[in-house]
Amino acid sequence: MGEVAEKIQKMGVVPVVVLNDAKDAAPLAKALCGGGLPCAEVTFRTDAAEESIRMMTTEYPEMFVGAGTVLTIDQVDRAVNAGAKFIVSPGFDPEIVDYCLEKNIPVFPGCITPSEVAQAVKRGLKIVKFFPAEQFGGVATIKAMAAPYVGLKFMPTGGVNAKNLESYLSCDKIIACGGSWMVKGDLVRDGKFDEIQKMTEEAVKLVADIRSR
Repeated sequence: MGEVAEKIQKMGVVPVVVLNDAKDAAPLAKALCGGGLPCAEVTFRTDAAEESIRMMTTEYPEMFVGAGTVLTIDQVDRAVNAGAKFIVSPGFDPEIVDYCLEKNIPVFPGCITPSEVAQAVKRGLKIVKFFPAEQFGGVATIKAMAAPYVGLKFMPTGGVNAKNLESYLSCDKIIACGGSWMVKGDLVRDGKFDEIQKMTEEAVKLVADIRSR
């Protein structure tokens, strides 16, 4: 988990990707790498997710790819076999978390209540997802929940964008944010990978600017 957490923290932003067609995986990976953000959380919301992860990690070995919206143990296995380096679930599913820990697979379960955070801490997790972030109070809620759990960091996703990124990354309890504004579905669908690369470059610069203040 340490090495994975270090990479995610260094990135600052993890692009959350929904791919409906695996043919888009390689050009998207190329755009993200070209934009200076060789990372993606490919969500298991579509049938193309598994093959997309495989194509990204095979054709662009420098890509640091994880699987998101993982809801079953079968999806964990399929994602890891395809090359995923970490697992993200939208909520706290004890079965998935315990399975990943047993298999030494880095996992970031979604936690939006103190009770869920307590379950994560009990299992020794140091980082959890906070989803959907904006809808559940954003930075203010994270700060309040983090107070009694001093060793825990959060990765907020959901409603995070270029306009509010600074408020999140300025909080020392946040390791990185998940965001989809630079990899919007319509841009992928329309093959606008040059635009994705440009927006990725802007996201990388924004993270650097925020962290230099």
